[in-house]
Amino acid sequence: MKVEQIYTGCIAHAAYYIGNKGEAAVFDPLREVQPYIDRAEKDGAKMKYVFETHFHADFVSGHLDLAKKTGADIVYGPTAKPGFDAIIAEDNQEFKVGDYTIRVIHTPGHTMESTTFLLIDENGKEHGIITGDTLFIGDVGRPDLAQHVIEDLTEEKLASHLYDSLRNKIMPLSDDLIVYPNHGAGSACGKMMSKETTDTLGNQKKTNYALRPDMSREEFIKELLTGLTAPPGYFPKNVLMNIQGYDSLEEVMNRGQQPLNPDAFEAAANETRALLLDTRPASEFAKGFIPNSINIGLDSNFAMWVGEMIPDIKQQILLITEPGKEEESIIRLARVGYDHAIGYMEGGFAAWEKSGKQVDSINRLTVDEFAEEMSSGKSKVFDVRKKSEYDSHHVINAENTPLNQINDYLASFPKDETFILHCAGGYRSMIAASILKSRGFDNVVDVIGGFGEIEKSEKVEVSEYVCPSTLL
Repeated sequence: MKVEQIYTGCIAHAAYYIGNKGEAAVFDPLREVQPYIDRAEKDGAKMKYVFETHFHADFVSGHLDLAKKTGADIVYGPTAKPGFDAIIAEDNQEFKVGDYTIRVIHTPGHTMESTTFLLIDENGKEHGIITGDTLFIGDVGRPDLAQHVIEDLTEEKLASHLYDSLRNKIMPLSDDLIVYPNHGAGSACGKMMSKETTDTLGNQKKTNYALRPDMSREEFIKELLTGLTAPPGYFPKNVLMNIQGYDSLEEVMNRGQQPLNPDAFEAAANETRALLLDTRPASEFAKGFIPNSINIGLDSNFAMWVGEMIPDIKQQILLITEPGKEEESIIRLARVGYDHAIGYMEGGFAAWEKSGKQVDSINRLTVDEFAEEMSSGKSKVFDVRKKSEYDSHHVINAENTPLNQINDYLASFPKDETFILHCAGGYRSMIAASILKSRGFDNVVDVIGGFGEIEKSEKVEVSEYVCPSTLL
């Protein structure tokens, strides 16, 4: 049996495609569905089913567009209550894709409708399990997301359900089954996922902390809930979009792909109060940018940081991108439900600059220049990495102000004197710098290469390294 994993690294997401005897199915598709349609056409196959393992929180699924374009049926597991036509399967119900069989295994815990799909080949041999967010490689799905949508579903209740699902539904299955999860390392849907994106169930039984056979329910719940950080604010909003429905991607693209000359761009910014989002790399943004624009570069975890830093999912957005990156920027915004891009700067920042309109910039220091500043003791230093990163190793006397909590630390940043930001490599610190600039902190300075370069220098004093696993 051939299962094709379609992995999208920027949001650590895996969709799956199977096809047999002229029929095809996709599991947990992304918002942009044309690649799945093209894949089925290559096989000469008709898309029969779109299987959804659960109502996703970290991305907007492409289930509605894919069903509309292909005529496929959308399938959820038991207890799901979508606001559109779908098959709500019963536990152990089977579906046929050609000679392949997909068996529904209801595995509540991450969410109540969470379902694992058992794949059975044309000879009746069980091949693998598509687990959604029930079981990852090295981890299991966090049980605290549904509570943000349904208050009564506490994380303790869901963790208890997950304990039962793993022990009664997953662990009794054959060791040679291949585990196909919905996410890999970098996703916020778990806390310690592996970089590997498939494994055998037998190996997971040996190595995954959550599958230890001697764990009591109480031990499982405690280990699962310990160390969970607050989920990004956009997660509940994506869940509701996946339950209730959303605009087609074509509508979103038509709305966003409006080229604006500098005068039209400026007028739109003034009239709509849209957020000015610059998706260029941090190094380019620092050299020059449109005043009050925020930098979140496409070259890293763009969607995740958009979701973390833009609280209103319906926020209107005007884009400044590298020429040719407009469409990609709009698609990647839409993947996490930010559907209200209303236009882009035609010709990019160069066109704005050429028009003679006002520009701004952010000063950056090399590590040697940073060392000189540190030795003078004149400038405060702020580390915008996560607390766990800071606790493990940091610049002596630097203050930790995590990027996703930066609004809580605004009083810490001096308005009348120069201060320095850094993160691990320069991506997050430029997001922070752009936000602070837009709020009137004109003396912000960034460190090129961030802590990754700082710790190589013998001129800067850093704390003794502490392994993160030993931290409380």
